[in-house]
Amino acid sequence: MIEVRNISKQFKVHQALNDVSFTVEQGSVTGLIGPNGSGKTTLIRIMNGVLGASGGQVRINGLDPFHETENVLAICGTLTEQSGLYENMSGRDNLIFFAEAFGVQHAKARIDELVELFELHEYQHRKVGTYSTGMKKRVGLARVLLHRPSILFLDEPTNGLDPDGIQMVLRIIRRLNQEEQMTILVSSHVLSQLSAVCDRYIFMEKGRKVEEGTEQEIINRYLTSPRIEVEATMPNGWQTVTGYTPEMFSANKAVFQLQSREDIPLLLRQLTERGQVYQARITGSDLESIYFAIREAHHHE
Repeated sequence: MIEVRNISKQFKVHQALNDVSFTVEQGSVTGLIGPNGSGKTTLIRIMNGVLGASGGQVRINGLDPFHETENVLAICGTLTEQSGLYENMSGRDNLIFFAEAFGVQHAKARIDELVELFELHEYQHRKVGTYSTGMKKRVGLARVLLHRPSILFLDEPTNGLDPDGIQMVLRIIRRLNQEEQMTILVSSHVLSQLSAVCDRYIFMEKGRKVEEGTEQEIINRYLTSPRIEVEATMPNGWQTVTGYTPEMFSANKAVFQLQSREDIPLLLRQLTERGQVYQARITGSDLESIYFAIREAHHHE
């Protein structure tokens, strides 16, 4: 369980975080979403004890990360954008080195397990300096999992990866969460990549939390007046639909801007009575579109 209460962070003249509060439930995957410079990395560094906050408090399973850093590091793993690996050592030697530094029990068996999980067999004896970005990410993730943490902080874990690499990281996040009930906080400025793995989201903008909730909660909150795109044949024309004027229409397509969600079944009922409806979809109802609406709403504050 992660509790963040009224956290602020001031760097000389720059206010990096401003009164941020949220809770991350045990066993959940939470997306920390926001553009670069919104305070995500600063927040993660405060949560794992690397930085002290200027105000407010953080508790990780009841522990204060700044004053009980070692105890917090024992239960947390943090993957930052810099992989933190030694480039002139092989992938396996890096894992052996960090396993010794962490005091990992049964280190060889654990390393073998992680080599298997991250499909590192054919690369493990090559120098890390020769690795691609994706391969460094894999070994970096293996490194932070050596001591079997129960909480994982992933800072932009998909940055610089190709589509296959992104899918692999997401697969591993899902697996760790489902099989080991690991609590995962994953930050990104690309929402679409995370929507497959997150239970809930925290949106950051300019050092402040501007929105949070599950995908459905956020969509319901912002999608008060939906736009419906309909594909249908209307023998007597779209104008026969009473009470709803299409914004745009052609022979077999029309777009309606509705006042509320309750209008959707009413409109569809009329359409099916007057013609053949092949498809109807709400446009701009995905989380990505809503994220841009949230950003736009808070951009001028």
